[in-house]
Amino acid sequence: MKSVLLAALTCCLPLVAAAAELQSIEVSRTDGVYHVRSEVLFEASRQSLYEVFADWDLSTQFSSIVVESRNEAADDDGRPQYYSRLEACVILFCRSFERNGYIELQPFTSIRSVANPDSSDFHIAEESWLLSDDKGATKVIYELSAKPKFWIPPVIGPFIIKRKLEKSTIDALQRMESIAQAKMLADE
Repeated sequence: MKSVLLAALTCCLPLVAAAAELQSIEVSRTDGVYHVRSEVLFEASRQSLYEVFADWDLSTQFSSIVVESRNEAADDDGRPQYYSRLEACVILFCRSFERNGYIELQPFTSIRSVANPDSSDFHIAEESWLLSDDKGATKVIYELSAKPKFWIPPVIGPFIIKRKLEKSTIDALQRMESIAQAKMLADE
């Protein structure tokens, strides 16, 4: 019943309450490793945003490039695992790629994911979300370091990635915020 309520609220909230604000986004490339850093303010609680970001099952609901994503059983060290398959097109070049690995969680404060290079299309893929309170809102600092096993033109790669992220990020952020707000209402 709770999941039905969450789905219903998620459908209604984008029309009313989405106010996520992208404060900054930076993309760079050093020695073949792409670095992304962004700061976003959300009108949702830190707890509900944490629950959204820590649940890989929800990724397809807010990201337009994530076509399959799920939580996986914990590894031998007890760390939660994840799997995601992403598809992205830049100009006429389309690519599907996979990541899976483990997740480190600090409840309501930070999330870090590390891809396993043996079962991912990346030599390196590490993401982190740092959540903090900011004047009645929640600030999320997102960082990604990724070295793909596939080729991206090095001269224009950061430019294309940043442009693609800027275009798709606002809608995704508003969907994330709506899901988090629906979680807050469902928990009340």
